[in-house]
Amino acid sequence: FQTLQHYFIQINLSMNFLFGKSSYQKTFKPNKKLPDGAQHLKDYAEATLGSGNLSQAVKLPPHEDLNEWVAVNTVDFYNQINMLYGTIQDFCTEESCPVMTAGPKYEYHWSDGTTKPIKCSAPKYIDELMTWVQDQLEDDNLFPDKVGVAFPKNFMTMCKNILKKLFRVYAHIYHLHFQIIIELDEERHLNTSLKHFVYFCNEFSLIERKQYAPLSDLIEKLLNKDNE
Repeated sequence: FQTLQHYFIQINLSMNFLFGKSSYQKTFKPNKKLPDGAQHLKDYAEATLGSGNLSQAVKLPPHEDLNEWVAVNTVDFYNQINMLYGTIQDFCTEESCPVMTAGPKYEYHWSDGTTKPIKCSAPKYIDELMTWVQDQLEDDNLFPDKVGVAFPKNFMTMCKNILKKLFRVYAHIYHLHFQIIIELDEERHLNTSLKHFVYFCNEFSLIERKQYAPLSDLIEKLLNKDNE
């Protein structure tokens, strides 16, 4: 049984694989920092992600714990989306994005699950979201970081909620800031990150398909391209 002390492997790997030597170094929120360990997970992830076959890279490695794998990847996606949003953060302002939307049909109101949803700007929503996600990841009761400590019964439910909310950042970027992404030459990175995210969530049924609605046509196109 592997512990969450090995998350850093997946974080470093995803940043190198997806973003290469990008000149952009700004990060919206501090990346989740975790201690060393689990060389076998690093080797496995490098072999699968490095092959470029994302549909295979997301599969549960042989003899690994499902909760551990979902936890590793949840942290990974938090950091990927963190960096992607950081590239366009200066263009996502109270004036340009007074409401958190993903096109004209989809509007998101912020709630951490304990408060009444509030309508707010996209930068406010994403700031609240990233802060909330980081708080969950740093909660040892939810994401244990010691050997032999079991995951809580609500662990998978919480990860589903985290990933559902993180997807909204992808949707906002594509609908409101994609031209900036193109100008920054980050389109390939964004598309690869989204595909990785969707393949992973689909593999373990972590997001209901209806949540993909703002990007459904794009997702279908990206996944179909892989099957050509």
